[in-house]
Amino acid sequence: MSVPEFAPAKVNLALHITGQRADGYHLLDSIVGFASIGDKLTVSEAATYQLTATGAFVEAMPKVEDNLITKAVNWFAANCSENPNVAISLEKNLPAAAGIGGASADAAAVIRALAKLWDKPLPTAQDLLFLGADVPMCLASTSCRVGGIGEELIGVASLSGTPIVLVNPRVAVPTPKVFGALKSRNNPAITNPDFTAETDVIEWVLAQRNDMQDAAKVIAPAINDVLMALESTFPRIARMSGSGATCFGIYGTQDAANEAAQKVATINPNWWVTCGQLI
Repeated sequence: MSVPEFAPAKVNLALHITGQRADGYHLLDSIVGFASIGDKLTVSEAATYQLTATGAFVEAMPKVEDNLITKAVNWFAANCSENPNVAISLEKNLPAAAGIGGASADAAAVIRALAKLWDKPLPTAQDLLFLGADVPMCLASTSCRVGGIGEELIGVASLSGTPIVLVNPRVAVPTPKVFGALKSRNNPAITNPDFTAETDVIEWVLAQRNDMQDAAKVIAPAINDVLMALESTFPRIARMSGSGATCFGIYGTQDAANEAAQKVATINPNWWVTCGQLI
């Protein structure tokens, strides 16, 4: 039996850092969406554990034993009293250390696939925090407001179908470095939403911010170039996702998003540029 699973890119439409706990973990208040752009994997029963990968970003992946997918498989198998011997085929389409949850999305996707393969319930968000703050939200892979250190998930109005462009200058930005460069860790939380239609959601998101953006731009100045390139295409919003360096533009129509992606890619042929929709 084989189980295919999609690992969509996570997009922090807004990301506020509201504090830091005594143990060092940062408190988040984030509005997260997921894109039709992502990695693809298939999980099959096997005699031994295998992880094989293809795609544009294979070279950036850690060794099999250090991969977050492997850690997720071993933990979930032990938690379910199952044999971790499965064969995983991964198509790696998302860049690493890019602020869009690539490794976390893969780990979450493999857990969803194993739950289907083994007929087991999905773990809780709290259970998955040890794999990283992005894994619980990636397991859900639906529009949500994220609080705590990543374990508090609250559903928000769907942005499904919203046209989006993702751009990365092919510069890896390690999240710990960005946290270390933050000038403030006690920022205001996201304002409570007050909208009645999908069009108002975007306006509300526009009024929010990404508290990691300025710190990330110091570490990776190319983020400035990406944001300016996106802004030149007149999106409704242009902002960095997560800790960067990937930035996104949201557009009023799919044609506008397609044209924007083509323009940015033509002028910057060495960047990773892709377009799709929020799901």
